Amino acid sequence: MLKDNENVPLPIWTTEDLDATAPPGFAPDQMVRCEECLRANPPTRVDCLYCAAVLPLTETTDALLKPALRPLEKWEQGYNTILLPRGANLTEATLAEAANLLRLGREDLDRILSSGVALPLARAATIDEAHLVQRRLSRLGIESRIVPDTEPGTDAPELIKVRGVEFDDTGIYAYQTPEAPAIHIMWSDFVLFVVGRLISKRVELKEQRARTENRILAASEFVTDETVVDFYSCTQTTTYRIAANSFDFSCLGADKSLLAGENISRLLLLFRQRAAGADYDESFNSVRKALAAVWPSEQQNESTGWRRERPGKYSLGTVTESSNETQFLRYSRLRYHLRTAAGMRNDEDA
Repeated sequence: MLKDNENVPLPIWTTEDLDATAPPGFAPDQMVRCEECLRANPPTRVDCLYCAAVLPLTETTDALLKPALRPLEKWEQGYNTILLPRGANLTEATLAEAANLLRLGREDLDRILSSGVALPLARAATIDEAHLVQRRLSRLGIESRIVPDTEPGTDAPELIKVRGVEFDDTGIYAYQTPEAPAIHIMWSDFVLFVVGRLISKRVELKEQRARTENRILAASEFVTDETVVDFYSCTQTTTYRIAANSFDFSCLGADKSLLAGENISRLLLLFRQRAAGADYDESFNSVRKALAAVWPSEQQNESTGWRRERPGKYSLGTVTESSNETQFLRYSRLRYHLRTAAGMRNDEDA
């Protein structure tokens, strides 16, 4: 430090030092006042920066608003913007603007648009934010519809895991447990079967902490891959699931195999023959990568605690688990919701 510290020259800031690429600020008259906390907010926000209340919408702010599309917590119910594949011709500029709006990479957006299936484009925290995304996409020539998380499962969001079934000429008797009463579903009541794969991964690490860097003492990885079938009936909105690794295939009789993969394929073939009026959707495995951009697999990290290896040496264990079960359940209920909505429109047209 200079001895004459009282005469140290100060830097002179000029407008030339400002980043030319920085976004321009907003004038005071462009700011939007929150009706709850009365604080000024940028006109690009949907909700208040300070109290999270929904900001009033005007013609001026509507053109400047940008959806936040923050990742939602597990317990939060969101609003999904679902692509309606219409085969529109989109320019490179339109695709770039849409990717920026949806906060997606170009490859992810291209994968969703080229799938030819109604897939989620965004998941918003509020209905106002979802409507904003829908309006902006409509101006770009991309048609969509809003489906709340609660709607694909309607008023019965529970998942019933079927452990065994019995057949007769009228339908099936589904059992959750040997003690629970059977659920009778007529063959004519089946409307949809959705087939997919549940992939779970568990990674266990044991690290030794050091001042410079951590050293991995042991690592193990476990992966499970299981075929599942969700089915729906026209009499109720409950999701029924058959999982290959936890189902009793004794109902197949002499056709039962030693391999669960073969058994569930034969069971699904039997359903196709008996419930001929139902739809069969096997698209999940092919669109799983496109779904991950908006509905990613859930991941959970936890610590197994410190452990003394030897005097003065300690290790820390961590476990990372990931699963696409929630992703498949959302997709299954979305297919059911879209099929139900299409059936209602056909009834209205008739």
